Amino acid sequence: MFMAFAFVLLLLSVPPAGGHLALLGELRLRFSGLIVVSLALQVLMTSVFPDAPHPVLIGLHLTSYVTIAFALWVNRRLPGLLIIAVGGGTNAAVIALNGGTLPASAGALREAGYTVDPSQFKNSGVVVHPVLPWLGDIAATPAWLPFRNVVSIGDAVILIGAAVLLHVTCRSRIHHALCLRRPAHELSTPDCVVEPSRSRP
Repeated sequence: MFMAFAFVLLLLSVPPAGGHLALLGELRLRFSGLIVVSLALQVLMTSVFPDAPHPVLIGLHLTSYVTIAFALWVNRRLPGLLIIAVGGGTNAAVIALNGGTLPASAGALREAGYTVDPSQFKNSGVVVHPVLPWLGDIAATPAWLPFRNVVSIGDAVILIGAAVLLHVTCRSRIHHALCLRRPAHELSTPDCVVEPSRSRP
């Protein structure tokens, strides 16, 4: 839920930066249904059917990441999608290496107000002898933000990629500032179009 909330905050950051949210309607995201179904599946596994057999839940968890990775790869030419893929791929790799669960810091979970029931499947939880624990959910979100949760480095990378996608697509001032830092021969690429200056009458 926190990641969805953070994405909404990123959306709200576009208009103050001079971007136009209406331009999102021109975004052509192929296989978007796969992403929606995979994310919904993750919510169902942890919130609706956490008591289902662990092997089934682990398999579905990993499958959801594979389908999301496929959709991101197909759309890799869109701005920010490769960054999102790196963040999601990092989380997926660590989950696979830890038996289907993203290892979480016990201290971070306590700080976020979570209690872990070992009998229920959790996509993020304390793992005995975790592999690459520093890539797991190691930090609790700030107490002044709603929907407190624990987040990983991969989650942060995903949000950075989402910010790039939104601000480049919506042509905000952040997008134009980035364009001005690029070599002249790259300014005509689809993600970095510079409008010609208008002379004064």
